[in-house]
Amino acid sequence: MRVSFLLIATIVLLFEQVVGHDKKVVCYYGSWATYRPGNGNCEVEKIDPTYCTHAIYTFVGINEDATIRIIDPYADLPDNYGKDGFGKFNALKKINPNLKTLIAIGGWNEGSTKFSHVMNNPELRAQFVKNSVDFVLKYGFDGFDFDWEYPNQRGGIEEDKEAYIATIKELHEAFKPHGLLLSSAVAAAKSSASLSYLIPKMSPHLDIINLMAYDLNGGWNNYVGINAPLYPREDESEEIRGNLNVEACIKYWMDNGVDPKKVVLGMPLYGRSFRLVNKDNYKPGAPASGKGIGGPYSGEPGMVGLNEILEISNNGWTHYWEPEGMVPYMVKDYDWIGYENELSIALKTQFAMEKGLGGVMIWSLETDDLTGFSGQKFVFLKTINNILNGGSLPSTTSTPKPTTSTADPSISTTDPSIGTTGPTLAPGNICTKPGFVRDPDDCSVFYMCEESSDGSYTQYRFECSDGLYFNEDTEVCDYAENVQC
Repeated sequence: MRVSFLLIATIVLLFEQVVGHDKKVVCYYGSWATYRPGNGNCEVEKIDPTYCTHAIYTFVGINEDATIRIIDPYADLPDNYGKDGFGKFNALKKINPNLKTLIAIGGWNEGSTKFSHVMNNPELRAQFVKNSVDFVLKYGFDGFDFDWEYPNQRGGIEEDKEAYIATIKELHEAFKPHGLLLSSAVAAAKSSASLSYLIPKMSPHLDIINLMAYDLNGGWNNYVGINAPLYPREDESEEIRGNLNVEACIKYWMDNGVDPKKVVLGMPLYGRSFRLVNKDNYKPGAPASGKGIGGPYSGEPGMVGLNEILEISNNGWTHYWEPEGMVPYMVKDYDWIGYENELSIALKTQFAMEKGLGGVMIWSLETDDLTGFSGQKFVFLKTINNILNGGSLPSTTSTPKPTTSTADPSISTTDPSIGTTGPTLAPGNICTKPGFVRDPDDCSVFYMCEESSDGSYTQYRFECSDGLYFNEDTEVCDYAENVQC
């Protein structure tokens, strides 16, 4: 049942509670946040595991010979004075003995091609299963998160759909004697999920199905849209209404036979940003010219963490509530961000409970409020647990304070999707239209072009991390082999 915004405004503030319920709270952690500067830095030691039932460390990769690849040995291992991310992550169980830790393989940057190659070959697939068991046991995790993005897409083939089922079946059987968990991160929207999954066959072989019910809108649109609207808007097309909102995603999966008790509803702790075509036309659905600003710490155009939004949101931004989708957005001149606040997170959590789901998931820990900028650390995880513990919806949300970013432009991240140094004003005449453009002489450098009212451009220079190039098709820093340079 939808709750009116006026009714919500009369309900008392949330209580601060830790896990005391029987639902899952699955918390992903992007290990590259260990390299982020200033308030965006999130070493494993900064994580408060008392608000999670399951924590997932991301990512390791897959090789064509079915071996598992550690992508960042310095961050993950103790060797050669490394940060020992694996060890410290599993040590969080000393703080929360009920916590289950998992290691995730895959993710967006790993793509589909190598997964498809391995999983469609029975011998390689069997070797992958053995390697997975050995890897999880060696490093002390409680389970494995299988994040193939996505079968039958992004270089995959039709046979991937059956190969995916065969893989999770064999993994589940191999994990069972060791008491290990198997989860999988899956596309939520019908437009993608229908291409990749044989949904009725999945539930018996997975302990948790992490439904990624976000990225339903983003800089790939030619209009502004909120990352994860809970419900559709009346003015949207029938196709969008039936596909690109959380309600539609859950309906599609449940209608296709998933076990709801194994599904956890994924929620984004980040917003999606756009550049408006007309700053006076800013309501959801208004024309956009592409991706907008990135956050001061994460540095990815088109994406801003909620921790970053807390810091910038009083600096000239006007905030709005979209009453149909039950989500907030904010506007400043030509910049537009659709995001989440405590109220929208609470409503999504409540929705998951109403649908009888197994719990909720966040992507990801490092963009919750790490420093207490809102008045309390990990405010969004606390909001989730408050609702799961039977607490009331928040009547208000934290009022962020104006701030000056502490991001250090000399420090870079290492995940390809966010691997940039901070922006600096750039001289010259690179820009001819709003948006992003790669440097004609250096593929690791790109510019964000911001049009002024007089038709001139301000251009901001970004530089990808070492070994990464700016991909003009996806507009993110990417591995060199994926980029035409």
